[in-house]
Amino acid sequence: MRKVTFETIFTALTNFGYDNQEVMDELSKEINKGADAKAKNAEAYESIHDLVIGALSDTPATCAEIFEQIETELPSDMGKGKVQYALTHLWQDEIVKIAGKPNTYRRA
Repeated sequence: MRKVTFETIFTALTNFGYDNQEVMDELSKEINKGADAKAKNAEAYESIHDLVIGALSDTPATCAEIFEQIETELPSDMGKGKVQYALTHLWQDEIVKIAGKPNTYRRA
């Protein structure tokens, strides 16, 4: 089942005064099971924010060029793919993506 289904069931049971705490705990556990990993990922990306943004300039650069520039300063679990994800999905108000083959990025 999807998370929204579990949330709907939890809300319906709560609204009807269902009081089996064991069942409610299981539903709550299922609803929140990815929250820890999501928070850890958000923290990891936030820790490289200044590094990535600092590597950008007014001159467009590819992800590979940006990664090469900051590679030694990145945490060991932060590879090129994660930097590319950050460039394309995070901090959109600070990064300008220039479509091409390959895409390039510059400071907004």
